[in-house]
Amino acid sequence: MSTAIAVTSADLVLPPVDQQTPTAAVFQSPQDQPLEAALADTQVLLEQHGFVVVLYPSTVSAAQERRLHAVRAILESDRIALLKSDLPPLGLAVLVRQLRQLSVCDFSPGVVASAARLLSHYVYAGALLNSVAKLDRVPVSLKAHLKGWMPGSQFAVLAGPNPQLVKVGQEARPLAGPEFGTRLVVAKGQLGGDWVTGTLAPAWKVQGVQEVALPAESARWWGTGKLTEFAAFLPDISVLYQLVSSVRREKCHWCGLELIGDRCGFCTSPLHVPENRTHASGAPHGAPGRS
Repeated sequence: MSTAIAVTSADLVLPPVDQQTPTAAVFQSPQDQPLEAALADTQVLLEQHGFVVVLYPSTVSAAQERRLHAVRAILESDRIALLKSDLPPLGLAVLVRQLRQLSVCDFSPGVVASAARLLSHYVYAGALLNSVAKLDRVPVSLKAHLKGWMPGSQFAVLAGPNPQLVKVGQEARPLAGPEFGTRLVVAKGQLGGDWVTGTLAPAWKVQGVQEVALPAESARWWGTGKLTEFAAFLPDISVLYQLVSSVRREKCHWCGLELIGDRCGFCTSPLHVPENRTHASGAPHGAPGRS
């Protein structure tokens, strides 16, 4: 049985990369689905798959986050992992697709859940913005904030893994990108994406560009609706598999599930490590080689 991957919005479910990539379930908001229906749907997922890993953005409404925790509590299930992510919406959608790919591999549910933290370090998520005046999720200098109010300004911003900001047209290089082979996914909002596909993609030497719809949460996350969001990612399942396999596996001292890194994805308990032994942190120590 595979581990079910779930999200809080249908636009976080990107098209599959191959016929083996399963889709993701969608946990609807309280306004769109009564609690009884949410409980029934979740119970079906648990019966079909055994474990459910739910990923959701940090911008999700408080009501929807409470719903997720309520479903888990009422079902009294320790087989539901709730993973809040600080990635921008499109970057999170990429991470969700990668976990969907891994969910049908021979990894245990605990490893799949804790792999989210590891793989997020390899997602280069950013956006082209017309203003950074209301951007509060990436460090922005006062000078950039002032320029953000100037008509016609455009900024290229990278939220992670290393936050960056450059003014388009004045950058020495577009943005410091990945040193390993990636593909680029692009979602155009109320701003043309020619700079992303014509300047950024060649500079990052991406192996292909895919255009998708802009997630609904993107405007709120970036502080403006005039944007084009992008994310570079590792597309090859064999590389993802090798990356996750290379990290030492441990057993959670609280719930007993396998994990990688220093925290269980299901019960959130930190890894208990004897003083005379070290362990893998789950953060990248290097990068996959460029294909």
